[in-house]
Amino acid sequence: MEGASILEKKHPKESKIVNTDQVLCSDLNNYNTLFGGVLMKKLDNCAVLSARRHSRAKECVTASTDSIDFLSPIYQSDSVCVESFVSYTGRSSMEIFCKVIAEDMLSGERRIATTAFLTFVALDEEKRPMEVPDIEPETEEEIKLYETAPEREEIRKLKRRKSKELAGSISLQKPWEDKEANL
Repeated sequence: MEGASILEKKHPKESKIVNTDQVLCSDLNNYNTLFGGVLMKKLDNCAVLSARRHSRAKECVTASTDSIDFLSPIYQSDSVCVESFVSYTGRSSMEIFCKVIAEDMLSGERRIATTAFLTFVALDEEKRPMEVPDIEPETEEEIKLYETAPEREEIRKLKRRKSKELAGSISLQKPWEDKEANL
């Protein structure tokens, strides 16, 4: 995501989105914990708003979900708070850091339940990548995320290259049309 922006730098707090919600019965899996997919949707919803707030673009598209680390289960008695902000930028891309804080509503105990990094690209009116402002981290957390971003960027590039290589060797044939599978 390297690239020097001529746009005015912004602070990560300017892109911060905070969304707190309760855990409903319909959000639970058979272990009575929050479905991972439900949480992933919450993460994507907050992250895209952070990307749009930072870039002021009408549209931002998900380029990658780099990691989602489920660190602690989230129960029905918990509230789930998703916080997201831009942690690093390239010319048109933005790395969004998300953290999920689960709070036991009975005891008040809070814990980091999940962390995630998603990358978005800002699009202009013609749906082409557009330049986004750089960021200037301020807090200890923001500085740590900013300083460690180039390493995550290299890993993203390598994983993307490997995914493209793998995709080139994957069959497009429909399983029910595979003569060998029917033997």
